Amino acid sequence: MTHAHDHDHDQATGHPSGRPSALAELLDLDATVLHASWADVTAWVRRLGDGIPHRRLLDLGAGTGNGTVALAQRFLGAEVVALDVSEEMLGRVRRRALDLGLADRVRTVRADLDAGLPDLEPVDLVWASMSLHEVADPDRVLADAHARLHPGGLLALVEIDGPVRFLPDDGLEARLTSFPHHGRDWARLLEKAGFEPVAGRTFDIELAPPHPPAVGRYAHAWFSHLRSALAGTLDPRDAARLDALADPHGPGSALHRDDLVVHGRRTGWVVRRP
Repeated sequence: MTHAHDHDHDQATGHPSGRPSALAELLDLDATVLHASWADVTAWVRRLGDGIPHRRLLDLGAGTGNGTVALAQRFLGAEVVALDVSEEMLGRVRRRALDLGLADRVRTVRADLDAGLPDLEPVDLVWASMSLHEVADPDRVLADAHARLHPGGLLALVEIDGPVRFLPDDGLEARLTSFPHHGRDWARLLEKAGFEPVAGRTFDIELAPPHPPAVGRYAHAWFSHLRSALAGTLDPRDAARLDALADPHGPGSALHRDDLVVHGRRTGWVVRRP
């Protein structure tokens, strides 16, 4: 679950912007809070990958390396190449791999997906998790991924149906966030890029209170990023509510609410290069 290119995103997307360290915190909290969901995703991809070689895998938009290390743990013996535009993020990938004893099988490459994939060795599986909705031209990135795969290799794409929601539904979060490509017909784009379908699956996220403290930290990090990204663009009442959610000390802070929910949906596709 990563972001693939420049981590300063357009305000209209509602995505994180600003310091890479703040984005890294959000990515790691996502991985912590939604650990069971991501474990289901990677186990599903591993089962579908049983029939292919596991020599080299490519993580497009690796972020802090949560997907990278999950792939290395699922596909024993494989080299995993983690690609991201941010050297700070890639440093985190290397440290995570070292801490988990995976440094000999994880390699990092700095590259911007919007500028085209670098000239890499062919791979057996491409992992693109939560990244293609952010690139300017997903069609070209998919075509590049197709070209990097060995014949018979797989691409696993995981995308959001919309941002994770934390509040009892009163419309605020719907007004705050929009995603330019989350409504794309990814199955059609994958077919257009020359892939053959293998499987698809929807992963629902439904976590109800009571929650561990990490959920409050996750929600607070998200609302803090939204406040930065949407500064000066909001209705005054929505701005005031967002300020309260992002305030670490106030009574309305996401850190202190006991009514938070975690609700979302992510869809996965696994396709094959003929």
